[in-house]
Amino acid sequence: MQGREPQPRQPGAAPEGTGAPEAAGNTRHVPVMLQRCLDLLAPALAAPGAVVVDCTLGLGGHSEALLGTFPSVRLIGLDRDKEALRLAGERLARFGERATLVHAVYDELPEVLARLDLPRVQGVLFDLGVSSMQLDEADRGFAYAQDAPLDMRMDQTTGASAAEVLNTYPPGELVRILRAYGEEKQAKRIVGAVVREREREPFTNSARLVQVIRDALPQAAKRTGGNPAKRTFQALRIEVNGELAVLERAVPAAVGALALGGRIAVLSYQSLEDRLVKQVLAAGAASTAPAGLPVVPERYQPRLKLLTRGAELPTEEEIAENRRAAPARLRGAQRIREDAE
Repeated sequence: MQGREPQPRQPGAAPEGTGAPEAAGNTRHVPVMLQRCLDLLAPALAAPGAVVVDCTLGLGGHSEALLGTFPSVRLIGLDRDKEALRLAGERLARFGERATLVHAVYDELPEVLARLDLPRVQGVLFDLGVSSMQLDEADRGFAYAQDAPLDMRMDQTTGASAAEVLNTYPPGELVRILRAYGEEKQAKRIVGAVVREREREPFTNSARLVQVIRDALPQAAKRTGGNPAKRTFQALRIEVNGELAVLERAVPAAVGALALGGRIAVLSYQSLEDRLVKQVLAAGAASTAPAGLPVVPERYQPRLKLLTRGAELPTEEEIAENRRAAPARLRGAQRIREDAE
């Protein structure tokens, strides 16, 4: 993924715009599993001078809590969405120089830290998927429940939109995307209908795509799993934003940026993300020694300690208060050893 020439700026320094005020951001955004994320990161953030990176700043709910809970912590907030950065900047302005917001994708974390002369950090948080703002802003095209332009770009200044993907990708590639990123069993049937429709008229809006999907599916497939367009929209969003490829680079980079004793917490919302996070953290928590060694040398010892048993789930009370928390899966780990020389 191309770099964004990430430049740090302080909250409140964003250009003036016509977006929602700070209050709107606060009411729209309810941070998922907030207290548990704070608890996981707390032992690493209590020391003076600790630095925490919110790799998915969004509207700044988690970041606001981190800055408020740990008075001496410095926060670096990353987001590829310029409007999210603007709104989060308003929300976090009262923290002044303790917060630095950067326009960057989270796999650019090493470059961002190098620019800020921060070789290691004490905490890293990921809250993956689509932000509340992106879901709630109709013109972004993320939500299948309302008609909108088929965009789905988290950074609307770069890359191909969902409409371009639908209208230009070869049928075989579309089938691969729906199967791999949406785990859609009816991928061939849906793509066949999409190709016929795009030849008649290119896709521009989400409502037409939802209707094409509905019409293409057999009745049995429409009776289970919620909205029948859900998996296709997920697949398109992941493709448009390169989410899994970015995540494959970002989680190992975040682990590598942790200081000894540093902690990472990752919230994911679908099985593909969670599986990738699980693999990276489990690999870090495993010995790399060849089988059969009577004594495991230090260089083969695990460099991570897992802080969660499997993936932790939101409570029923949280789901009742915030329906978007329902699919959340939280994993955490602590850096316990430096990399072998």
